[in-house]
Amino acid sequence: MSWLGIALATAFALAGLGCVLLTAIGLPGTWLMIALAAVVALVDGALLPSELQPESAWTAIGLAVLAAIAGEVVETLAGAAGSRAGGGTRRGMIGAILGGIAGAIALTPLIPIPLVGTLIGALLGTFAGALAGELTGSDAVTASGSVRAAAGATIGRLFGSLGKAIFAAVAWVLLTVALYS
Repeated sequence: MSWLGIALATAFALAGLGCVLLTAIGLPGTWLMIALAAVVALVDGALLPSELQPESAWTAIGLAVLAAIAGEVVETLAGAAGSRAGGGTRRGMIGAILGGIAGAIALTPLIPIPLVGTLIGALLGTFAGALAGELTGSDAVTASGSVRAAAGATIGRLFGSLGKAIFAAVAWVLLTVALYS
């Protein structure tokens, strides 16, 4: 591996770790990391003689795509399971999604600790959005039932984000090892 290949792999490893953190707060960090790995593999491959190009990088990119898809499935199923366990309705689920996005955007600048404000905002927004969705629906829902559904959606969101981050970390390890080989 050339010095440029080592430099690219090291830069990827650091940026990829940041992408794993982005995934933990609900942003598409895994997909960004995969795109970044593909760019590094293309640049590194263009600079190396064809007999030295590692095919393992492209195999790892394919495996990382599978891990990213698995992470998306886990996040979706965990969120739905949490909402369902709390007795949530479709309206509450939609409120949870919209509230999570709005909360992440609103609290990011208010809590100046990097990534923490976004995560707290997403969780609080998920709860508030699910609660609003449940309380404003046409079905008669009690306040305690709405709170239970909102809590379920929030817990599901938390576990879904953690599960997705685990798959992002697996993809990061696969890609980093492959780019160094």
